[in-house]
Amino acid sequence: MIHRLVRRVQSLLSGGPRLRKTPRRIAQSEHKIDRALVSRSAIRTCEVLQAAGHRAYVVGGAVRDLLLGIAPKDFDVATDATPEQVKSHFRRAIIIGRRFRLVHVMFGAETIEVSTFRAYGKDEPDTDEHGRVLTDNVFGEQYEDAARRDFTINALYYDPSTGEVLDYHDGVRDIRRRRLRIIGDPQTRYREDPVRMLRAVRFAAKLGFEIDSATRAPISRLASLIENVPAARLFDEMLKLLTSGYAVACISQLRAEGLHHGLLPLLDVILEQPQGERFVMLSLARTDERARTGKRVAPGFLFATLLWHEVLSKWNARVAAGEHRMPALEAAIDQVLGSQTEKLAIQRRFTSDMREIWTLQPRFERRTGQAPLRLLEHLRLRAGYDFLLIRCAAEEAPAELGEWWTKFLHGSEEQRAALMQEASTSRPAPGSRRKRRPRRKPAEAA
Repeated sequence: MIHRLVRRVQSLLSGGPRLRKTPRRIAQSEHKIDRALVSRSAIRTCEVLQAAGHRAYVVGGAVRDLLLGIAPKDFDVATDATPEQVKSHFRRAIIIGRRFRLVHVMFGAETIEVSTFRAYGKDEPDTDEHGRVLTDNVFGEQYEDAARRDFTINALYYDPSTGEVLDYHDGVRDIRRRRLRIIGDPQTRYREDPVRMLRAVRFAAKLGFEIDSATRAPISRLASLIENVPAARLFDEMLKLLTSGYAVACISQLRAEGLHHGLLPLLDVILEQPQGERFVMLSLARTDERARTGKRVAPGFLFATLLWHEVLSKWNARVAAGEHRMPALEAAIDQVLGSQTEKLAIQRRFTSDMREIWTLQPRFERRTGQAPLRLLEHLRLRAGYDFLLIRCAAEEAPAELGEWWTKFLHGSEEQRAALMQEASTSRPAPGSRRKRRPRRKPAEAA
């Protein structure tokens, strides 16, 4: 009893949230979650664990989305069972993670992430000099697990067997008010995990919520803490933000909160260039459109658009200095990827796609001979073509070039032959004709 009291006092003194042991229980008749939107695999996971004598609930963002009438993309489950116990109850399950040990339970192509309730306010948390929590595998009670979650709207537990929602921090009320509020003292919680500042921006932009004034106040002051986040984790969070379907709103809010520094170095420079900002925002708008309609968003393509103008500026500078176009482009790409991937931890499979998309751009200018036909066989042709269309829409490349390739890609063999013949016989624009070098006179015999 004394130990628990000490832990609670320590939590309060450190800026931690008030630990509410008894949740508000909201019945199905009140919250009106559509059970048809709940993953059958998530329900099955809860049923198996509950049948084994454990408590188990659908938790976090899935519950938030269900309350908003949105079909969740992913489902997480929280339980009082340890990772080893969870794994023992399922044929296809693996334990992952170091900082947070989790269990991935697999049902065909779907994976349900299962976490054990974690304690909040342990005596000596393992943190770095900035207050960031490094490890947190001390298991605890459900009310502690709710307290250590980031925002009230994510600290909700749905029990498929009873239909009840358990609410420890008035998250349902905040959802109805469309308000984003952090649990506990904002400054302390951001120091524990600086990524929470990025998540605040993403959730506010995606859900159309207003960030609570107390939650928002320390963000600009603590923005530099983002630099202490491991690059791989920062990449994952940035990817979630940019593929949320609300990337344009997220980027705008990142800038407003001062959080873009350290995420994409030189993003300010890119967006401050009139052509660069137009290109980036146009590409993000198209990415949002794809994400909202359920189409796949390729990370390699997305990052290729974000970093293109940095490549372009370095490429142009090298060509102006006398380097040949293709070697200059390759060198510019190496330079940009060398500086950006170190910060963002962009995976090699994505940088490979980015490189191919970029190097395809000058090849689209060659529309005679066998060059267009050879390009049809390129594995990244479609991505490179989509990239070209964004350049045309941003008035960075001639609209006629995009129109020619649209006709060529969708045309018959006869139509393609006619297009190449037209390109070979068309006269160059005034002033673009190459000047012929004067022939050298043959040397006179001695």
